[in-house]
Amino acid sequence: MKTTDDQGREHASGGRTSPLTRRAVVGGALAAAAGLAFGDRATPSAWAAPRRTAQAGREPKAKAVIELWMAGGPCHIDIWDPKPAAGPDFCGPLLKPASANVPGIQIGELLPLMAQQADRYSIVRSVTHGQNGHETAAYIMQTGRRPGEGADRLVYPSFGAVVGQFKGHDHGYQGMIPPYVVLTQPQGRFAVEGFLGLSRKPFVTGGDPRQPRFTVEGVVLPGVSDERQRARRTLLHDLDSLGAAMPKSAPFERMDRCEEKAYDLILGDAGKVFDLTQEKDEVKDRYGRTTFGQSCLVARRLVEQGVPYVTVNSGGWDTHKRHFESMRQKLPDLDRGMSALLEDLHQRGLLASTIVWWSGEFGRTPRVQTEEPWNGGRGHFGNVFSVVVAGGGFQGGQVVGATDEHGEQVAERPVTAQDLFRSMYVLLGIDPDGPLVNPRGLDVTVLPPADEKTGGGLLREIM
Repeated sequence: MKTTDDQGREHASGGRTSPLTRRAVVGGALAAAAGLAFGDRATPSAWAAPRRTAQAGREPKAKAVIELWMAGGPCHIDIWDPKPAAGPDFCGPLLKPASANVPGIQIGELLPLMAQQADRYSIVRSVTHGQNGHETAAYIMQTGRRPGEGADRLVYPSFGAVVGQFKGHDHGYQGMIPPYVVLTQPQGRFAVEGFLGLSRKPFVTGGDPRQPRFTVEGVVLPGVSDERQRARRTLLHDLDSLGAAMPKSAPFERMDRCEEKAYDLILGDAGKVFDLTQEKDEVKDRYGRTTFGQSCLVARRLVEQGVPYVTVNSGGWDTHKRHFESMRQKLPDLDRGMSALLEDLHQRGLLASTIVWWSGEFGRTPRVQTEEPWNGGRGHFGNVFSVVVAGGGFQGGQVVGATDEHGEQVAERPVTAQDLFRSMYVLLGIDPDGPLVNPRGLDVTVLPPADEKTGGGLLREIM
């Protein structure tokens, strides 16, 4: 739902009815594009979140977040919580876990590169919410809240939208790229901006960064070179007879500023953050020449430029059938891309200030479903699953919680989504109990109050 403020801005920039020139059509489109691309930088917000505050008088340890989202639900015992003693009924052919570079930690055998970086991340093996539906589980793992929470049954904003608000243009971020970016496809399970409104929606790139030219929506037009784009802009100005006749018109001056911002993203230095031709071939090879691997590389480039929140949306984890065939393709891709990302962030001095968190909406059934029609698949499993966190104040080389011998139940230290989010908010210097200012004037906090049912404690053992 659009807010009054959003509607007002749209009417002001796109509601002309007088017959102008081609400038009005093309220039209006550019202004609209600038508004979408630059969010609250194109037009200052009529409302803004209060400044984030450091916890306990300390400066925030984290400045940015990279979320690695495994859409569909990855299986915990194939990846971060192997159970070789459970045998083939649970593990299928994956019976030889990889020993990590931290004594006592083992992870899935198809992750040898991540095994050698276990000192840089921690595994939370006891995350639970009990929901087996994609939409409900995704909402919980994106917002830290349960659907229909409270009498008003609001749709709450995602973690990325909240971080983008508290660390975005209203609070010192100067970048031309929006503060919340999703690579490459929408997550699609719910309106991730929630009641914060359209200005907090993520900038979804589309395209595929493994292609020779990453066609980022609104920045790179397929089949149109930079030279042709410049020629189009020249033609636009040549045809602008009314603009030339009214050089001091305030509405046109505002439109010109929007055009300048849009073209700076399209042709200037700002948009070059998406141009992977600037990276050496050996770097791109290290990440893996896959959509996931190259998206991880773009994510590193974005946080290097100061973007506060980046999601890499990796689909294809809903493996009801042919599960192990899929894992033999997807896990090596994950291993290469994620390990390169952690190594690269570390080498560039960014890991200490960048939270990297890996999760899906839930896990998958530990017992392999060999019966018809699944024939070796795994179902949805929200009873217990794993999340991985690194950087930004999280310690590495640790395991939080445990599952039983078959990976079917929490055996030690149950962790909720709210526990996870509360911990990340604290590291970011965002008060999880503070007000979440919004254009509707709702009296809500960043997270609900902590209680035994929803959790809300901190992962103190790794903070």
